[in-house]
Amino acid sequence: MSFEKTPGWLDWYAGPSKPRFQVPAGAVDAHCHVFGPGDQFPFAPERKYTPCDASKDQLFALRDHLGFDKNVIVQATCHGADNRALVDALQASGGRAKGVATVKRSISDAELQELHAAGVRGVRFNFVKRLVDFTPKDELLEIAHRIAPLGWHVVIYFEAVDLPELWDFFTSLPTTVVVDHMGRPDVSKPVDGPEFELFVKFMREHENVWSKVSCPERLSITGPAALDGEQNAYQDVIPFARRIVETFPDRVLWGTDWPHPNLKNHMPDDGLLVDFIPHVATTPELQRKLLVDNPTRLYWGD
Repeated sequence: MSFEKTPGWLDWYAGPSKPRFQVPAGAVDAHCHVFGPGDQFPFAPERKYTPCDASKDQLFALRDHLGFDKNVIVQATCHGADNRALVDALQASGGRAKGVATVKRSISDAELQELHAAGVRGVRFNFVKRLVDFTPKDELLEIAHRIAPLGWHVVIYFEAVDLPELWDFFTSLPTTVVVDHMGRPDVSKPVDGPEFELFVKFMREHENVWSKVSCPERLSITGPAALDGEQNAYQDVIPFARRIVETFPDRVLWGTDWPHPNLKNHMPDDGLLVDFIPHVATTPELQRKLLVDNPTRLYWGD
């Protein structure tokens, strides 16, 4: 089956630099995706974008190039609740990948068990309205209660301005809750301003809440700008991510977000994204927690 890419879609960067920062042994890229290939795993009819192909083999090649040992592959919205591309990648990984699926209320217990056997350890709830149609909260809560006995967690994707209205729902979830990309803060606002303080309060008051300090390329206004003669990319995001890493060192994750869905302005160099890490996790101990200990405990702990 042939799919025509959404106009304006940027293909992922095919020549990533070799990172200067060497990640610790056992490091996990805890947020990445596979797209199709569309002729093998068709994109969902209800999708709001059509991406470029980004296969499991290309993902695993990037993993090795960047120096990571494992991946956590998150179901892409363009595939809807058809998790076949995700499961195929997990099964091909030799145990070096776990997954986060998208499921509907209609999924059977047997199908959940099949996903678990393939390596799925969570489900994703997306609240970014421009990406997906709204799923009723009672349906999402029912799904959360069904996956809790499996030891799975819920990944939530939302934007910072929506946290107040979503707070009660998020705090009612019966699982570990992992927030994508720090809840997409507005980094033009102060790191100690009321909007980001609310997110810090959310994590402080609820010890089951984790955060990914990923996707500076989505949050930055300054972009991949040079600083002091070297590529210190996305420097306006650093104070926000560093605050979360230092305040909640045992509940943070990091990932490339390859192949960077639906970016409009620039496509990041994944090598530079890795070089972002030591600016937000500034000690070997914090780096090991962020990249090895935390994702291993959450995804391979069983």
